[in-house]
Order: sequence, then structure tokens, then C-alpha cells
Amino acid sequence: MNATAPVFAGLALLLAGPVPALLSRASWPYRTPRAALVLWQAVALAAVLSAFGSGLAIASLLLVPGPDGRPTTSPTREIHALGLPLWLAYVIVFALTLLVGGRLIYMVIRVGIHTRRRRTRHRILVDLLDQGGDLSGQRAADIRVLAAAEPIAYCLPGLRRRVVLSQGTFDSLTESELTAIVSHERSHLRARHDLVLEAFTAAHEAFPRFVRSKSALDSVKLLIELLADDSAVKVTGATPLARALVACSNSTAPQGAMAVGGPTTLIRIQRLAGPLGDLRIATAAYLAAAAILVVPTLAVAIPWLVELKRLFRA
Repeated sequence: MNATAPVFAGLALLLAGPVPALLSRASWPYRTPRAALVLWQAVALAAVLSAFGSGLAIASLLLVPGPDGRPTTSPTREIHALGLPLWLAYVIVFALTLLVGGRLIYMVIRVGIHTRRRRTRHRILVDLLDQGGDLSGQRAADIRVLAAAEPIAYCLPGLRRRVVLSQGTFDSLTESELTAIVSHERSHLRARHDLVLEAFTAAHEAFPRFVRSKSALDSVKLLIELLADDSAVKVTGATPLARALVACSNSTAPQGAMAVGGPTTLIRIQRLAGPLGDLRIATAAYLAAAAILVVPTLAVAIPWLVELKRLFRA
């Protein structure tokens, strides 16, 4: 069990540093965004679990066998068995583990509450400012139109979801291009991409600024846009979507919403000109995601649990 903590710590450092750095620079995720997103989620989850596993493994060393062979369960016996310096080190590591876990839970709740409050306020605002508009000759219940000359398109996720367009979007786009934009935004809403972003945002905010990196969060933001693009391509084809992305490239959205435009628009347009999808790469990514989650857990956690079981049965 003494090797468990350093192995978990090494995994956590590997999955929090070099692996995200390499993955964020790779180009293959552009062809298989769904598989890449699954891999990113596996890396993030495995890094968090490994960090907790390392802290808990070190904390479990407090349960050293006493004179009767059973694990010590009182601080005085643990100090007597380990010595005060080593006991303090184990306790500090365990306290830090609890602190990180508590901060992560806090950030998940905080990001979720603040995001939903902003969306609710903005949803009320766009409902009040709605100018009305037709899509394919029919008034869509989830679409709100703002009186703005520039092309704007974004969505507000949630139970009462909205697709927000500007009058400039209707004036600038053809019917097929408008359908592509709306299909893109509705894909975000159906797949609840906002929940994926919330999870990565919370994990990003939970760590101090001097150790965290935006590579994971930025990569996930791009991947969910690629997934929504693929959904729109199935409805209208690549050309109408590409033209619509060019027209709406400067589209912005309030915090908590997801805009169709943004700094990655050029990458997305260039991607539409090439082949989409690669079964071999996607399969390899899914297998890697499973291995990242399953193999280290089985290789490290099972011997640790067996040792704990033996210790408590002594």
C-alpha cells in the first residue's frame, strides 16, 4: 500500500499537465469531436480521482497496525506508532485533500447557481425585447428576435431554452443558412453542452491560478462547437453552414449563453472544407478514454483495498 500514494500522485500530475498539453495541440480531434470530448472528460475525471486517491492513500497510512495487530484509530496511538513529524505530514495531506474536494464541490455549486441566475435574467430580457420572426414560414416557440442590425445568434440553455437571433441575422442569411444556424444552436440545447462546459469551468476555477491551465476548457469549448456544426451539416449541408458562420463570425453572447460565432470560427470553416469523421481514430480515442479510467483504477486501487481489508481483519 506504500506504493499506492506515489502512483496515484504520478497519475494525477501526468493527467493534469503533459496529457492535456499534448491533447490540446493535436489536430485529430477536429475530425472526431465526439470521441475527443469523451477522452477529455475521461482525462479530467481520472486526474481528479487520482489526486483524491493519492491523498486518501496517504491518509490511510495513519491506520498503522497497533500492538494487537489491529489498525490504530486514535491520534495518540498513531503518533506513538508513526512519530509526530510523520503523523503531522499525513494529517496535513489528508486535510489538503479534503480542502481541495470541498473547493471543487463549492465551485460546481457556485458556477451552476451564478450561470442559471444570469440566464434567467437574460431570458426575461429577450422575452421582453422579442420582435417576433418566422422560420420556414412558421413561428418557432423557442426563437426570440432582437432589433439589432448586425447578425447575432446564440442560445440560452435550460428548462426554458431560447434561440436568440437578431433582425440582422434574418436580413443577412438565406433560408438554408438561417436553418443551419438554428440547427447548430438547437443541437447545443438538445445535447446539453452547457453542462459539459459547467463541469470543466468549475474544475478550472477550483485550482489556484498559478497551477491551472485553460487548455482543457478552451479545447472543450471548441469541441462542442464542432459537434453542433456536425449536427447542422446533417440538416443543410456544409456550404450553407459555412456561409452562415462567416456572416455571424462577430456574433457575441452574454455570459452563460453559447454564441454561434467567436475566435474559433475560422478553424471551424476550414474544417468544413475537409473530410469529417474517422472511425479508426474515434475507436482509438474511445479505447484510450476507457483505459485512462479503468486500467489505473484496477491496477492501483484493488491492491490498496485488499490491504485495507487485511488490515481490518487482523
